[in-house]
Amino acid sequence: MKQERFVQRHQAEWLALERWLDARGQARAARRQRHGWDGIADHEMPARYRRLCQQLALARRRGYSPVLTARLQRIMQRGHGVLYRTPAPRWQRIAEFLLAGFPRLVRAERGCMAAAAVLFWLPLIAVYVAIQFRPEFASAMFDPEQLAQFESMYDPERLADPERKLGRDSGSDLMMFGYYIWNNISIGFRSFASGLLAGVGTVVVLLFNGLMIGGIAGHLQAVGHGEPFWRFVAGHSAPELIGIVIAGGAGLRLGLNLVAPGRRRRIDALIDGGRRGARLSLGVLAMLLFAAFVEAFWSSIGWMPGWVKYSVGGGLWMLTLAWLWRGGRGWVGGDDDGATPA
Repeated sequence: MKQERFVQRHQAEWLALERWLDARGQARAARRQRHGWDGIADHEMPARYRRLCQQLALARRRGYSPVLTARLQRIMQRGHGVLYRTPAPRWQRIAEFLLAGFPRLVRAERGCMAAAAVLFWLPLIAVYVAIQFRPEFASAMFDPEQLAQFESMYDPERLADPERKLGRDSGSDLMMFGYYIWNNISIGFRSFASGLLAGVGTVVVLLFNGLMIGGIAGHLQAVGHGEPFWRFVAGHSAPELIGIVIAGGAGLRLGLNLVAPGRRRRIDALIDGGRRGARLSLGVLAMLLFAAFVEAFWSSIGWMPGWVKYSVGGGLWMLTLAWLWRGGRGWVGGDDDGATPA
């Protein structure tokens, strides 16, 4: 094949490769062109690069002009630099996932997340309101010993002692930190893993936890112990409750892929749902660890004024929601399992 015909046949490919390299070669340029990009898709680039290497080998073997081979060599070297550059350090990849990849995954599963939020918050709010009008409902949900324990933990008279801890009768901060880690992570794991029961298990776990939390909060508010309770939960409620909802959304995705795999084989759909759910669970794990730390070392402080606790709690709610809503928009990085910048 003559050089002119060779160039005419492949010129469009080379121009597209050069355009992709210009857009993806530097992070700043990649962020600017992330939205509205109509060039080569990132996942197509490895195959395009291999094709370019074949074309360069053909050009050399056929003795085409040095100008042409030098151009192909230059494109090949630039492509190699982008595709095979040294991966970011592990700590950087973890930070990028938590700051950008995880929020993008959450937004990509907005339907499952919305369903999980309804399943959790609707019974929580409903039972809380119901107990304010009919306090006896709490006795139907909990036995008398449990109600007495709840009341003792948040009794305003006992908490007049500045040395007493909110939310617990005994235990050091460090010991309770370990307990809260176990408790939070066990709830998050059940919310996700029970999705294997066709999603029904996740629905039950979310409903149950919503009812229990709403029942405890409603009873304490009804008997006049609400102020210490709200001071205790204000700080850690955002990462803990939102983390449980996200774990539930991951479980619903797992169950949905099992029940309705679409055109994929059921096992392939289940593997995809499990992989995405596992990545979501990593982010939930970080949220629940942070919630346990706040619960053990900050929420339990009894002498702190209520306005300080509520201010910190409100700030954490805003930061958590802003992180999930805005995190990763315009971000260019590693694979985030198909999440889209929504």
